[in-house]
Amino acid sequence: MVNKIFFQSSMPRSGSTLFQNILGQNPDFYVTPTSGVLELLFGARMNFTNSPEFKAQDNELMEAGFKSFCKEGMYGFYNAITDKKYVLDKSRGWGVYRPFLSEVIEEPKIICMVRDLRSILSSYEKIYRKNSLRHDPIRNDATATGTTVHKRIDEWVHPTNAIGRALERLFEINRLGYSDKILYVKYEDLCFHPETEMKRIYEYLEIPEFQHDFDNIEQITKEDDAVYGLTPDLHTIRKSLDMNANDYREVLGKDICDWVQNNYQWYFSMFNYRH
Repeated sequence: MVNKIFFQSSMPRSGSTLFQNILGQNPDFYVTPTSGVLELLFGARMNFTNSPEFKAQDNELMEAGFKSFCKEGMYGFYNAITDKKYVLDKSRGWGVYRPFLSEVIEEPKIICMVRDLRSILSSYEKIYRKNSLRHDPIRNDATATGTTVHKRIDEWVHPTNAIGRALERLFEINRLGYSDKILYVKYEDLCFHPETEMKRIYEYLEIPEFQHDFDNIEQITKEDDAVYGLTPDLHTIRKSLDMNANDYREVLGKDICDWVQNNYQWYFSMFNYRH
């Protein structure tokens, strides 16, 4: 039976899938790929908000019932698919929707993986270049959008795209003042100091530690990225925990790297990233 559900809400290309599979070495954990459980809660919330049947009854009672419905629904979902003690549910929305989640689960534990923003954008650009045989919607020659590195960066950091949306959510979390309720883990720190970072994570989750094998990480999570119109192997991980040398200046160019750092100073300051 599931005792606790934890949450991961991370930046794209920041090692979030890798982290799921590291934690999944712990036999007490069920770890997810990108999860749709938050979407189930959103659907329930929409109906709870708009259904006249709920509006016509005592508001306090209905809110109490809805909170219990959401909590028991999450636990019921996972109890049907695993008998492990802990669940780590991965969805990029958990962080910014923590106020909603905290109405359902008292003091929810949310982990957010981050990474140097230049490396995140460089990773996207390398994926784009690697998959030239597949159509990428970021590029449209008819409208001349996404046809250069500069234009692709502009698209990726726009709030309607994954990186821009994640940045906007992090900015909102920080502005609303509950950043201290979330555990931020830098991808670089996890690669270079895995034992220290995992100890910090277990302390945050308030559960017993486990000895992980960082040289033999088995891929537990399975995710068909083609469903999203993305490269099929986008969430395939390496077996060992290591980090390639930073090549964002070579991939993006110094001018773009400087532009990213100048325009997102709050991000570089918040997570202590330097030149």
